[in-house]
Amino acid sequence: MGSIEHPRERARVATGEELAALLHHPSADVLLALLDNPALDETQLCMLLERKDLPGEILEEVARRKPLLKSYRVKRSLAFHPRTPRLISLRLLRDLYLMDLVKITLSPGISAELKLNAEDQLLGRLPQLPLGQKITLARRGPARVAGALLAEGHAHVVSIVLDNPYLTEAQVLRALSREKLPAAVIPGIVRHRKWSITYNVRLALVRHPASPLGTVLGFLPELTVSDLRELASPGIVPESLRKYLQAEVQRRTRSREKAAEGSATPEEPPGSKQE
Repeated sequence: MGSIEHPRERARVATGEELAALLHHPSADVLLALLDNPALDETQLCMLLERKDLPGEILEEVARRKPLLKSYRVKRSLAFHPRTPRLISLRLLRDLYLMDLVKITLSPGISAELKLNAEDQLLGRLPQLPLGQKITLARRGPARVAGALLAEGHAHVVSIVLDNPYLTEAQVLRALSREKLPAAVIPGIVRHRKWSITYNVRLALVRHPASPLGTVLGFLPELTVSDLRELASPGIVPESLRKYLQAEVQRRTRSREKAAEGSATPEEPPGSKQE
């Protein structure tokens, strides 16, 4: 039996259906030999990289071969593969297109470290992105990216990013923690059907110096007395608002006192009426 019949040797010269069948071979040696086959094209290599059971050494070898990495599809397949070594995946992130980075951040099978680094890549690219791509990210980007776009405050982006399903309360609060915000941010939050009724967001809006007084006064009856007292402490809000907070605390206090007096009125003992 000639050596050409050994699967590893066949893998180096196979074509057509034989090559396609060898893509599913269980042996790492055979798969490594396939990489030396001049007939192996980009589509077949990507089919090989779709195997979730692919040994790590195959992924490492593909990443070592610079001619193979000239293909974007190959780089993308490597970056998304759950068995690609950590350092290789991190290196590949720099070359991924915008929406592939977004997919990395939202894919359940991707490590937390890789997701975080993909988010960092997106955040680093934000300042240079054209408006159209920012709008796309505002709709579908992960929480940190959505928060950064909110704080950036582009008038065409704010209303879109506030509807982003991945935007979290923490990111909205982080944006509101900035003393200076673009003009579109606070009105956008105040008008939004979800964030305008979120308790902690309302608290942050009351604290923010750029919030409209009329809007803030409408929130006061919904805040707890303890929060009102804290906000009314010196130096937290402007004096013009502080007097309203103190008045609301006094109103609540009087209401409670009256309620307490009403419940404390003794009942007339039985048989006390004179006939």
